[in-house]
Amino acid sequence: MTPAGAGGRQGAGAPTAALARAVLDGALARGWTLAAGESLTGGLVVASLVDVPGASAVVRGGVVAYATELKAAVLGVDPDLLARRGPVDPEVAAQMAAGARRVLGADVGLATTGVAGPDPQDGHPPGEAYAAVSAPAGDRVVRLAVPGGRDEVRAGVVRAVLALALETWGDAAPGGDTAGHDAL
Repeated sequence: MTPAGAGGRQGAGAPTAALARAVLDGALARGWTLAAGESLTGGLVVASLVDVPGASAVVRGGVVAYATELKAAVLGVDPDLLARRGPVDPEVAAQMAAGARRVLGADVGLATTGVAGPDPQDGHPPGEAYAAVSAPAGDRVVRLAVPGGRDEVRAGVVRAVLALALETWGDAAPGGDTAGHDAL
């Protein structure tokens, strides 16, 4: 598997806002609510959603499980999985998305985990990340390789998980943005 970049433009400006608006509109049109379980993005996914006026009609909340043990204790990620593979793992991301959905009583769970940098973590390079969506339309996990410094990595992962949500339920991302990933 070859890692893909975060795709699209850099920065957390209009593209992120447009993606967030599209995700909220898509969820609202389906009568769905959203929740997030975040690690390396540290609340940026939920922040990007609630920056959009009217987000309260859709967003239930988010859990920032930055510490590995919180992924298990709060989001219900299998502790044995975390011990075997660590937090930078596709199955961990999938369980975080499902856990956010369950814990926060939402129809859709979004999740991010990975290495923002500047240093590698447990053999994973900066920019390696996983984004996951758990939704009535299906569950998806993607591997990301996001270039740049810490801020660029975190912003790229936010855009990627929002684009993945749209892909998961069959909506086009605004401006042709894609999650820029390897599907798992």
